Amino acid sequence: MARILVVDDERDIRYLYKTELEDEGYQVESAGSGSEAAELLQKKDFDLVVLDIQMKGESGLQLLQKIVKDKGNLPVILCTAFSCYKDDFSSWLADAYVVKSSDLSELKEEIRKALAKKH
Repeated sequence: MARILVVDDERDIRYLYKTELEDEGYQVESAGSGSEAAELLQKKDFDLVVLDIQMKGESGLQLLQKIVKDKGNLPVILCTAFSCYKDDFSSWLADAYVVKSSDLSELKEEIRKALAKKH
């Protein structure tokens, strides 16, 4: 069972993603900030991170750079309400870029693809 870390400062989004991804058979933990996520990443092993970009405090792009530096083979999917970050070079470090939607089909498909590449 793949372990996924969902990082988003919106509690409702974390709850939605956790519920939907657990229904898909994944083991999911969540963090509400970059610092909380960094702490979890130091303590536990994950197979994939779903990361929001715009968060209070440390941005998702800053955390993405740390994840790539510290855990280079850990897939990261950026999931944001804004498509404008696709042109930011930092976002290119991620395995996928998904614009938030009430339909989680694209996110679930990108998770499947990223996990398949890893194994």
